Amino acid sequence: MANVKPFRGLRYDTKRTGPLSGVTTPPYDIISPLEQEMYCKKHKNSIIHLELGKTYDTDTDTNNRYTRARDYLNDWMAEGILKFEDAPAYYLYEEIFTLPDGSVKSLKGLISAVELVPFSEKIVLPHEETLSKAKADRFQLMDATHANFSPIYFLYMDEKKTVNQIISDVSKNAPEESFQTPDGITHNLWVIKDKDLLSQIESAFVDKQLFIADGHHRYETALNFREKLKQETPGFDALHGGNFILAFAVEMDDPGLVVLPTHRILQNLDGFDEEKTLTALSENFSVEKRTAKDAASEAEAALSRCQNGTAFAFYTGKDYFYLVTLSSQSAMKEALPNRSDAYRGLDVSVLHTLILDKIFGIDTENMANQKNLIYTKFAGEAIDAVKQGKAQCSFLLNATKVRQIKDVSLLNEKMPQKSTYFYPKLITGLVINKF
Repeated sequence: MANVKPFRGLRYDTKRTGPLSGVTTPPYDIISPLEQEMYCKKHKNSIIHLELGKTYDTDTDTNNRYTRARDYLNDWMAEGILKFEDAPAYYLYEEIFTLPDGSVKSLKGLISAVELVPFSEKIVLPHEETLSKAKADRFQLMDATHANFSPIYFLYMDEKKTVNQIISDVSKNAPEESFQTPDGITHNLWVIKDKDLLSQIESAFVDKQLFIADGHHRYETALNFREKLKQETPGFDALHGGNFILAFAVEMDDPGLVVLPTHRILQNLDGFDEEKTLTALSENFSVEKRTAKDAASEAEAALSRCQNGTAFAFYTGKDYFYLVTLSSQSAMKEALPNRSDAYRGLDVSVLHTLILDKIFGIDTENMANQKNLIYTKFAGEAIDAVKQGKAQCSFLLNATKVRQIKDVSLLNEKMPQKSTYFYPKLITGLVINKF
């Protein structure tokens, strides 16, 4: 099934650039304009110049962020700033991080080149809807550079723990690269070139499916770009690099796998009325008012005790919040008769269907355009936006469970946007796939 191959990664020569902490960045889609400016100034060889270059009013079809990324990439390769691995390899990547509760976690997975296959083959399974605008941007970058700078984040099941054992054995050695980023996360990288291990890893994935955790836009973009390459490239065959995409794969049971909730902030609502909203909520939910000095932490604590049901914290800017718990088990079946139980059981599905759409009139198109909706992984931000008058209300929710992602994906369904937030994000610039 899944074709997960070793490859000759393109990596920074730290003798030329200095520590990797100076040239790597978070993923492009969580970098603000201010952060982009900061990374651009931080290092002349920062991956930001390739992955998310600046735009200017003077840009043209022949001189723009994409053509400049291509030129930087070619120049850095020619100058030896970026060098290919001397032999095909898998890369073991570890992130060591601290959660808000103080617990320290370690996430380990393999960086590889994964063969692109259509979703219809059910080898690679998506779980989230995508936006065409984001895909167009990534297509232009891929077309200009013929490279992947950020890995697609995959999950897989490994009942025999074959890959896990290899990861455990390899990680007993000292990493080839180890550095810490300003967010306090430690990043470790091991290079696996032993031919026996390469064979074992590749064979272990043959019977596996890959579930996309993060990177749906880039995966779909790569599929589209491959079709373009097929048309334009004489002799394009199964071994061509355009058939593969940079990937990071982690086992679903990895103790370091963390999914955070993405809370919803509502703004620009016409005629928002708290009492009318409560009346509408009472049709399908039980609503309990809770006084709170610290609404963010107390709401999170209340939600943590509701893991077996569907519950939200509804906040309107006062010294209290409402714990909103689904009471009608038939409401979702009536609202979404053609959806599976797995989809209807998602907290985000309930929130979007029975509250955002039904009560506030925020439909799928509106959610995509974010006219009335802002997303945040920080409960404090969801509370403060309302308290400071920047928004009218917010809904806090529990995180989607990994097993729910698997169940929905296996049924060939896609969750609403922003259903999952895998933490921490994978760093960009550690290993590049150039083809």
